[in-house]
Amino acid sequence: MTEERVERILAEVHDDFGMIRVLEVDDYRFLEFGDAIEQSCTFTADPSWLEYDYTRAMLIGALCHDAPESALFLGLGAGTLTQACLKFLPLEDVEAIELRPDVPRLAIEFMGLDDDPRLYIRIGDALELLDTAEPADLIFVDLYTDVGPGVGHLAWKFLENCQKRLNSGGWLVINQWASDDGKPLGAALFRGLYHRHYWELPVKEGNVILIVPADLDQELDVASLNARAEELAPRLGYSLASLIKDLRPAT
Repeated sequence: MTEERVERILAEVHDDFGMIRVLEVDDYRFLEFGDAIEQSCTFTADPSWLEYDYTRAMLIGALCHDAPESALFLGLGAGTLTQACLKFLPLEDVEAIELRPDVPRLAIEFMGLDDDPRLYIRIGDALELLDTAEPADLIFVDLYTDVGPGVGHLAWKFLENCQKRLNSGGWLVINQWASDDGKPLGAALFRGLYHRHYWELPVKEGNVILIVPADLDQELDVASLNARAEELAPRLGYSLASLIKDLRPAT
């Protein structure tokens, strides 16, 4: 007989947007919104471990930059991707904008997010606060609620401003839902907005990560990306090679 997994509730809070819950199952902790909608997963022994392919794919987006010094996270969640980027990239300044005040508190208290001096967290709506954020080498958009992607994931002006907020040579990484045909939700919008000049990385969780350069002259160097990923693999504890193989130009 297999041993039954025991689920423990470590924290539960209610705010203007609904419920936030932290669960523990064996060696993992989960941040959930609403009615058991899992937002983040943390391996308690190593909070920088990226358990899911979509977070590993977003890290691949970060590795498109050869030496990023600054990053902006729009949506924090449990902070596992933020933690990984702080640990594995040469970042000096990192800003995160999170809508719900309890999320970063719970991430630090229960999910292993370090109170890193390089990390600055602001509370508020990313759509409203983007214009006051510092330009960055990397910008991550991961604005999910308990019912799916936030409005920013299909808001033309906001997504346009995200790209404009990049430093020269920077990369915008968007965690987008996939439609039934495997294309990202809002594919026609993205094709028009970014002039078909971006890359897609579909993952098994049903998401498509969009990797968007700062300008049309900027290309994705897959050979250099593979080299950086291979060099990092021993520290990560896993290989990104199989995911990189699934990279494709805009569809």
